[in-house]
Amino acid sequence: MLKSILNPFRKSYNSEELNLFGFLQKVRLFERLSYEEMALFVPYLYLRQYKNEEAVFFRGDPSHALYIIKSGEIALNIDVKDKFEELSRIYPGDAFGDNTVIENATRIFTSVVVSDNAELYVIPQVNLLQIMNDNTVIRAKVMTSFAEIYNAYSANLVKSYRNHFGFFDLSLAYKRR
Repeated sequence: MLKSILNPFRKSYNSEELNLFGFLQKVRLFERLSYEEMALFVPYLYLRQYKNEEAVFFRGDPSHALYIIKSGEIALNIDVKDKFEELSRIYPGDAFGDNTVIENATRIFTSVVVSDNAELYVIPQVNLLQIMNDNTVIRAKVMTSFAEIYNAYSANLVKSYRNHFGFFDLSLAYKRR
């Protein structure tokens, strides 16, 4: 309250917006953003409903949107021959499809709803990239978070390899195109 008194021109937000910003700040890609920066994404947050066993996207699909789980549970799967192997389950507050911050990227896994229903916020890539291209500070903050996320993925991959030495060829993880 004191800040708004000190700066009468500062934007104020209603309780619904503040709740949404609090939710978004828990998402790793947005954790560094101020409310003013997050507000730029709000017009492009589309709430979508999904049902049990519905695929959100498939491996190989273009990465055209970022997804944030409002409610429900999602399984991230890789396809091995004719079967799916679950990599992880993710829950409300988790984001997936984060490689949408990379132009021309494709999905590296399949995502499927495993709860009865799921509500997902969807941010189209075109809007996400436009905001990032127009705002270098936001781009830097999001890409720093993205780099940290992928560093953690790499660390987990190496840890898994160490624990299951010889199970797979780790050199393939750093294969050049």
